[in-house]
Amino acid sequence: MTVFTRSVALSGASNFRDLGGYAGQDGRLVRWRRLFRSDHLAGLTAQDAQALADLGLARAVDLRGQQESAAQSYSLSTVRYHSLPIEPTVVQRAKEMAQAGQQMTAPIARRLMEDTYRAFVSDNTPQFAALFAHLLDEDTPLVFHCTAGKDRTGFAAALILRALGVPEDVVMQDYLLTNGLYRRPQAVQGSAPQEVLDVIWRVQADFLQAAFDAVERDHGGLARYLVQQLQLDDAARERLAQLYLQPPASA
Repeated sequence: MTVFTRSVALSGASNFRDLGGYAGQDGRLVRWRRLFRSDHLAGLTAQDAQALADLGLARAVDLRGQQESAAQSYSLSTVRYHSLPIEPTVVQRAKEMAQAGQQMTAPIARRLMEDTYRAFVSDNTPQFAALFAHLLDEDTPLVFHCTAGKDRTGFAAALILRALGVPEDVVMQDYLLTNGLYRRPQAVQGSAPQEVLDVIWRVQADFLQAAFDAVERDHGGLARYLVQQLQLDDAARERLAQLYLQPPASA
């Protein structure tokens, strides 16, 4: 039996990992080596690129904002690139506060992070719907990522796993894996108080919960949100399961 590892060791990315192996709809496992999430891929070495080619990676969906992706662009010869920009809000808000002479504190940073996740639901649903459209096109191995692979990517991963029937607590566990994997850029050290950096550059359960609370409050729950906002009706969810879940045991 092949034994897969969730985290893929790369020199130029620290948060590249596989969504496979989780039990989803009807107990069927998410297929390994089909769905990956990551931080940005602009720092990959030639050895990293070969490792991804060996995985069969064929598609990359970049959730970074336009300036982010332009500043740290990348190209992988065997990978089709798709941009679905979601502009970062926390960094921009922090800059505005600094320019206004206001001090960023950990409680303020936590509120900003929760607001960011609520905005994924209120402002960025078209990008997440487009991500699902890519997933439904085919099942060639795909990675979706942002800059750190933790917020935009974290909500996207949570939506995908929930749409595949993975339980909420398992989805949260996957989300929190970022805290043990992601290596924050050295350039940010000392740019703000450590307790603020620990909020902005890590993840907390309350952040992801803020997004799902917004789904519940504003859209009548996840099931309705998937259908009405992400265009995942029963037929689409069945196709998603066929593409990304292992076949039933009796099949």
